[in-house]
Amino acid sequence: MAILQDVPPGQRPPWLMRTVFAGVVLGLFFAVSFANGKEAGQAFRRALPGYVYRFPADHAAHPDFRTEWWYYTGHLSTTKGRNFGFQLTFFRHALRPPSAESQSRWSMHTLYFVHFALTDEDGNSYRFQEKVSRGALKMAGADPEVYHAWVEDWEVRLQGKTHRLKAGKEDMGIDLTLAPTKEAVIHGKNGVSQKAVGEGYASHYYSLTRMQSAGTLYWRGKSYDVSGQAWMDHEFGSNQLRDYQVGWDWFSVQLDNQTELMLYIIRHGDGRADPTSSGTLVYPDGSSEHLSLSTFKIENKGTWQSKKSGTTYPSGWKLKVPGKKLELKLVPTVKDQELTTRKSTLVNYWEGSVRVTGKLEGKDVKGRGYVELTGYDTDFRPDI
Repeated sequence: MAILQDVPPGQRPPWLMRTVFAGVVLGLFFAVSFANGKEAGQAFRRALPGYVYRFPADHAAHPDFRTEWWYYTGHLSTTKGRNFGFQLTFFRHALRPPSAESQSRWSMHTLYFVHFALTDEDGNSYRFQEKVSRGALKMAGADPEVYHAWVEDWEVRLQGKTHRLKAGKEDMGIDLTLAPTKEAVIHGKNGVSQKAVGEGYASHYYSLTRMQSAGTLYWRGKSYDVSGQAWMDHEFGSNQLRDYQVGWDWFSVQLDNQTELMLYIIRHGDGRADPTSSGTLVYPDGSSEHLSLSTFKIENKGTWQSKKSGTTYPSGWKLKVPGKKLELKLVPTVKDQELTTRKSTLVNYWEGSVRVTGKLEGKDVKGRGYVELTGYDTDFRPDI
């Protein structure tokens, strides 16, 4: 690797070795998420129509698929009304199929990494942390039998019907219990969420769109009793995107009238939306409806430029589902909610909490949500 050429082995500082390892992770991550996957993903199971979901079994890991993530976002309030947003995402990336795994405890066959962020919505402040591990000696893992994913002492697990989340420390951390109030919602059609034209360019994707949350939040050396609402995504597949697709804009909305909305736009290099982009509308009774790209519109209302990466992101949106008489305005609670993940994926992306106002069937509605923006950091080049 070029980064090591002029540094004698005995003089390589720890941060340098972490950078090299992160670069390796990045290359592997992009090989799955953005390349066509014809060689790397052939030995892994593909996400194909007809998949039958089974819960709670499908909360656990799926090692037959190459890439998988468990993603939580939410909005929490202290007993005195101070508001926070949180994101916690565990990623699993297999380097080779389960049949080829070595039985050695030191074997490197899967990479695990986790991103954790807190937004102090009232204090206009945002912080994030990250971890990465190769999973040797059970320092990280994802159990295929019962739902438990962890990287060192950060973890998520199923306890009965509740989800337990632990991440961070006293200066920035969470210890939460999440209880779903609606059944899982399956996205897409016939068991698959299509991400590009062609067989297998898809994922199996479901959400728990409303989870009652309670626990402890740690922020700048103080602890707070908190409660609120959360959202959980779980997605797994092997070859999702094609090489002409550069990123996505993803939206989740929880309205106060117990309606939820998920939309995503996958962008081509020229800015066009891929025709497979879609969404799901979830009704108060838990039933849901698939939304094809032709049924909704997303309008960017402004931009924000990061001082850390120099990247310019959309900032502020208008979402419309005309056939459902739904029109929403989304405004970031804090402008700067960018993750510059130098220790894990080396990918810069914006992931943040938003306030939501608008109308549904002529009635005023409000709520909260999260937005994820990837692929806008076009000038970034990893040094590997």
